[in-house]
Amino acid sequence: MGKLTAAYDKFVDFLLKYKKIILPLFLMVLVLVPIVIPDQYVIRVLCLIGIYCMLTLSLNLIAGYMGQTSMGHAALYMMGAYFSGLLGSKFGWPFWITLIFGIIGGAIGGLILGLATMKLSASYLAVITLAFGEVMEAVVLNWTSVTNGPLGVRNIPRPNLFGWELTPTNGGFYWLMLVLVIVAVLVSKSVVESKFGRAVRAIKEDELAAKLMGVHTAAYKVKTIVLSGAMAGMAGAFYASMNRYIDAATFSFDISMTILCIVIFGGLGSIPGMIVGSTILIAFPEVLRSFADYRYVVYGLLLILMMRFRPQGLLGGLSRRPYKLPAGVVRPGEKTDGDEGKQVK
Repeated sequence: MGKLTAAYDKFVDFLLKYKKIILPLFLMVLVLVPIVIPDQYVIRVLCLIGIYCMLTLSLNLIAGYMGQTSMGHAALYMMGAYFSGLLGSKFGWPFWITLIFGIIGGAIGGLILGLATMKLSASYLAVITLAFGEVMEAVVLNWTSVTNGPLGVRNIPRPNLFGWELTPTNGGFYWLMLVLVIVAVLVSKSVVESKFGRAVRAIKEDELAAKLMGVHTAAYKVKTIVLSGAMAGMAGAFYASMNRYIDAATFSFDISMTILCIVIFGGLGSIPGMIVGSTILIAFPEVLRSFADYRYVVYGLLLILMMRFRPQGLLGGLSRRPYKLPAGVVRPGEKTDGDEGKQVK
């Protein structure tokens, strides 16, 4: 197992070293997928993977960087879908407007959840998020005058770009999914590398120490959950338009657990890990249809093996690698290039 881990780490180091070459090539391949493989089923599965990429990236802000467990993330996903779907179905609003309201809907859910949990942590926060998910599902099922109750929302319009309707068949939805995933990645990366991200990570490492250093931990918790909710709402709006029908059963507790499993499997605090984890765990039931009914058993076994042999997840722990210093700067005790006899103090 030690040799396997070493080989895996070398592979990751290779990807990181040549990421400026590999990433553009990888994106080019992804863009060409609908042209090379114009299969509607394959495109739909890839769109589903993209939805979970957005959802796991959003939960990663809470669980990976802030170190808090959320077991009701599907509720934020649902709020984005219903805000977008209802406006499109009942009022005929275009997708691009309902997408914004879907993001706002997820952010509102995040604000409510954040205000309710800003002074809680650990198991207390997990229980509250679980209860929040159940409450939101009950609201959707019983507020029939608005949400149509168990019958769900039908005939949700699809995006229209300069007269071209985006559908899974013509590849338009796939390209839209790529754009939204890239937006989610850029937002996550920008947050993590900012002052805000450093404060959030400080809360994860030691909340009391962060308070003593002047970090308003409660405010940062609320802001992080609101941002996470906005990203989940974006995924919900996209799903509602792609599926054209939503109901409360679509956003059950199982969805929250699937999102959480992917975050742990991919690696807490790892943006690439969310994408790789979503690809593996969402594609698995589709590739092996005969085992689809046992996917949660497989998820459980994968998590057990992961906790035993690689507790940081597939691509977790990259942040523990030595920080890359600017050109010409070396760490104390290291020899400089061209002057092996001198050391930087």
